[in-house]
Amino acid sequence: MNQNRNVNEELDQEEVTVTLTLDDGSQLECVVLTIFDAGEREYIALLPMEGEMAEEGEVYLYRYSEDEDGNPSLENIEDDDEYDIVADAFDELLDEQEYDELVGEDEA
Repeated sequence: MNQNRNVNEELDQEEVTVTLTLDDGSQLECVVLTIFDAGEREYIALLPMEGEMAEEGEVYLYRYSEDEDGNPSLENIEDDDEYDIVADAFDELLDEQEYDELVGEDEA
């Protein structure tokens, strides 16, 4: 899972946001939490910045890819089994991060 690449380093340095266009045509500004691997693909976790979803802490997960020029592309995860794998991988990533933060605090 080391392919979280330089994007995560950028995310640590500054808040990166994206604007999602939802099915109803509305737009939602989101913070990029991380880009991570699950199975053979990369995925992105987005957290809405405002509105009801932000208050609930709901995270959006999408397939993530880049073209030859480095332009990002997001795709919906349509398959329930694939979504379960991605959600589990994201949860593990959060658990590892929380553990690292706890261990870091104990060492300080």
